[in-house]
Amino acid sequence: MRWIRSKEFTAERAWGALDIASMNGTTVRLHWTDKPYVWHVNDGEEVFAVMDGTVDMHYREAGAEHVATLQAGDIFFAGTGCEHVAHPRGEARILVVEKAGSV
Repeated sequence: MRWIRSKEFTAERAWGALDIASMNGTTVRLHWTDKPYVWHVNDGEEVFAVMDGTVDMHYREAGAEHVATLQAGDIFFAGTGCEHVAHPRGEARILVVEKAGSV
């Protein structure tokens, strides 16, 4: 058993992570960041849950860029092949569930 207070988690660098679980090839990680990630496409599905802060999730569909603003408690699902990048507004803590070894 383990208790994690996500609002208290920080990392030494942007997108630093706390590994929470690895289950049958799926990882659960808590990330802290204050900087954008990079445009990427995961090789599997990804669940991106904002635990604290605000994140602008940029994604592309049919060549057009869109932005969804995510608040604490909001969840973004990126299916296989979904090109996306997260831009936090200040500090944010994000729970990410994805295939082990994914970008």
